[in-house]
Amino acid sequence: MSCQSRRHFLKTTSLAAGAVALTSALPLKASQQAATEWVTLGKSNVKVTRLAFGTGSMSGKVQRDLGQEDFTKLVRYAYDRGIRFYETAESYGNMHQMLGVALKGLPRDSYRIMSKVTTKPGIDPQQKFDELRKLANTEYFDIMLLHWQHTDTWPADTVRWQDGIMEAQHRQAIVSHGASMHGLPALRQAPQMPWLDVAMIRMNHKGVSMDAEDYNTQGLGNVPEVVTHVKRVKKNNAGVISMKLVGEGTFNREDRQAAMKFAFRNAGVDAVTVGYKNTAEIDEAIENLNAPFS
Repeated sequence: MSCQSRRHFLKTTSLAAGAVALTSALPLKASQQAATEWVTLGKSNVKVTRLAFGTGSMSGKVQRDLGQEDFTKLVRYAYDRGIRFYETAESYGNMHQMLGVALKGLPRDSYRIMSKVTTKPGIDPQQKFDELRKLANTEYFDIMLLHWQHTDTWPADTVRWQDGIMEAQHRQAIVSHGASMHGLPALRQAPQMPWLDVAMIRMNHKGVSMDAEDYNTQGLGNVPEVVTHVKRVKKNNAGVISMKLVGEGTFNREDRQAAMKFAFRNAGVDAVTVGYKNTAEIDEAIENLNAPFS
């Protein structure tokens, strides 16, 4: 895709935020609408709202259990509140379909969709991307991530999928790309990978459901090392989106506030995704994200 056509496709560009020191809090511009402000994800040039609508709580079960009607109402409530960034994945059951129905009729250039593809062998990437686009009722995905990369060899293991994403970008089925990583061995590869435009990294102040040597550990993650990798990724001008801001649903209100503050002020992430099951959780997430910028 040419630079000119890509700019037209994205419709907007801006500068990426710089890296910040690990030992100090990030100085943030005061704003009462921080959660719904549009920010650029590094060299991807994709603009998203800082707060995303996640559809993967308990692998999507929480959202699926709402049923289509109530899920649509929740998506539209978030949209009306200014959340215009929606996140899903191939592994979240039928969430592509439910999201496609929920967003039907809204101007496509008024929101962004990020999907994540499971990098299985023996599958044609183009066929899979087209299948997911059809399910989500969208002509293109703003961001496509290689999902659940959890080994230190993932950059070499997924070359076929990386090439597939680039081909899909050329035909404008995908705008930008990256990976979601689980475990320190996988995360350590991110700062040295030029291909990475967007990184999805788990983040909270307590290390709950965060990265450790064992990607599947039941213990706490290594928060200082994860933050170090976030800053190194951003130094390479890649955007960072964080997840696990509510500790897999285990955090109380105080910890949810602290996690949001830590993600932006200490780690310096660009955006976060949170899963919701009711409007009160959306309102709280907006308030929690606005607080560090106030």
